[in-house]
Amino acid sequence: MSGTVSSQPAEVQSLEKVISHKFGRPKLLEQALTHSSQARELDALKSGGERTADNEQLEFLGDAVLGLVTTEELFRRFPTFSEGQLSKLRAHLVSKNHLIRVAEQLELGRYLRLGRGEEKSGGRTKAALLVDALEAVLAAVYLDAGLETVRVLILDNIVRPQLEEFVSQGMAGRITDYKSALQERLQAESRAQPAYVLVKESGPEHQKTFTIEGRLMMSGDEKVEFTARAQASTKKAAEQDAARQVLEYLASQALLGGRGEE
Repeated sequence: MSGTVSSQPAEVQSLEKVISHKFGRPKLLEQALTHSSQARELDALKSGGERTADNEQLEFLGDAVLGLVTTEELFRRFPTFSEGQLSKLRAHLVSKNHLIRVAEQLELGRYLRLGRGEEKSGGRTKAALLVDALEAVLAAVYLDAGLETVRVLILDNIVRPQLEEFVSQGMAGRITDYKSALQERLQAESRAQPAYVLVKESGPEHQKTFTIEGRLMMSGDEKVEFTARAQASTKKAAEQDAARQVLEYLASQALLGGRGEE
């Protein structure tokens, strides 16, 4: 990397303290923080030769490493979740909306190496640039120290804090689409889809309460195996809660060794 890049060594050392990793190859971190606008400006000052490396390829690798570590943690932590539930929870944890908050907490914006145009247009606070830099930093740590080191960084800063909130504050309803998760699980087991039946509607027009039953049918039979009952201010919310109850029932049956009729 050229010695003319803008961030001071002390600032890079500060970032190393924030992420609790001292780079054996500091140029990896420099590359992870270098936006293409800065790299192309540096190239324009050269008279040919090797192009200045930016963080685009590292971002690609970091995205894959983040996905792997997140998937492994969810697989280990939620053994009773369906594939659909795990997929949707993973999608939340690696989403731009979640990663931008992590990047802001790490104050990555102050360390970015930007071209003059990006600097003037507020690049240090742009969500896309911050998320890309975060993924590139993950890749840099992975290349510098291996999977176990970057795993700790990802779990401590991206995955576990959100999962603790997910578990302690009951955020499942905001993260998981229970109806889709139930549909995917039943399809995978070649079972009939549940019936969602409106059994009661009460209250004034502007403040109604809907009671929905989610009826799970027995395999190869028209008999009802399990009925979930849920109330909410909208039919959609009541159906989601009924689907959640059915998923919990299926999980409990799996723990008990499955259904006897199969």
